[in-house]
Amino acid sequence: MATDIVPQNEEVEELYRDDEEPLYIDDIHVEPLTDIEIAAINARAIAAAASQDLVQVQDDTKQPQPDRAKKKSLVEPIDIMSAFQNEPPELDFVWPGFLAGTVGALVAPGATGKSFWTLEAVMAVAAAVAGGDTLELNPDKHGKVIYLAAEDPEAVLIRRVHAIGQHIKPEARQSIADNLKLMPMLGRRLDIMSERHLHRILEYGTGARLIVLDTLSRIHTLDENSNGDMARLISNLEYVAKNSGASVLYLHHTNKASAMSGNGDMQQAGRGASSLIDNARWAGYVKKMTTEEAEILTDRPFDKLTIAEQGNADYFIRFGISKQNYSEPFDDKWYKRGPGGVLLPAELVVVKKEKRAKKETKEDEQAAY
Repeated sequence: MATDIVPQNEEVEELYRDDEEPLYIDDIHVEPLTDIEIAAINARAIAAAASQDLVQVQDDTKQPQPDRAKKKSLVEPIDIMSAFQNEPPELDFVWPGFLAGTVGALVAPGATGKSFWTLEAVMAVAAAVAGGDTLELNPDKHGKVIYLAAEDPEAVLIRRVHAIGQHIKPEARQSIADNLKLMPMLGRRLDIMSERHLHRILEYGTGARLIVLDTLSRIHTLDENSNGDMARLISNLEYVAKNSGASVLYLHHTNKASAMSGNGDMQQAGRGASSLIDNARWAGYVKKMTTEEAEILTDRPFDKLTIAEQGNADYFIRFGISKQNYSEPFDDKWYKRGPGGVLLPAELVVVKKEKRAKKETKEDEQAAY
């Protein structure tokens, strides 16, 4: 499948190269000034400043004074009466619960499949024609997507794109290739807290539907456990979202306790400061199937053989939403990992205990003969 993976070329170098060389002055020798010379310099500086202030005051008196009553605030207040009387605007969602123009998070333990899930999800957003939504997210609108992949090498990204492409219709492939910019950023020291990097991302992502940052720990050097630091980081992401018009999704890891206890679907399962999730407007998760789930679920309704009995629980992951501020509740979706790691929707049903008991009794009776 042809896709627009931007290689390590001049375009990316220009986006993140540091062009300014530091100025070294250690080798310059300067004789110290005497007290008399310092006093003379200070006196001249004071006299010059006083003269400049006088000129400035005279110039100011000649300028027409602004009409302070006509000054506008930096932020226009909401017209309350208009909001009372008129129908409100429809909310625009990138995918279930994720409001356009806001910051969201996808949280999961390492090696769960969050990057693979996200790559398939952004293809659904980028595909302006039918046949590109392998996850069945059914986004209402489509558009340009910028995916900054700072965790996986370029060869791995290409293999994933190729594998997903086997499940996408040819016309959808072209639409995705036109709209998706997959940027291999591993080793490029991207720092979202750098003003230069921040504005480069803003410039590159303006007009996009979605910007993805994979993963959070790769794009900053702040203290992840500091609520103040993480609030500033989310504020930077909100700045990008506000000024580009794009939603910003960052991928993040769960904390050790949630990963070990299997509670990755909890809202505060994310590693580090609580402000990472509190300040985001949407939070989703992907989570491996637990032993308990495998014992009661089946993808074989014809014989009710559970996932545990089939011995393939590791192939299943569950996507859900742990936080959404602006939408209705969302039912979790199950996916099964296929060849190449591609995640495809799986229809799972609960095996009722009484039916399982009858089946086991019948099997025991047959074994007795």
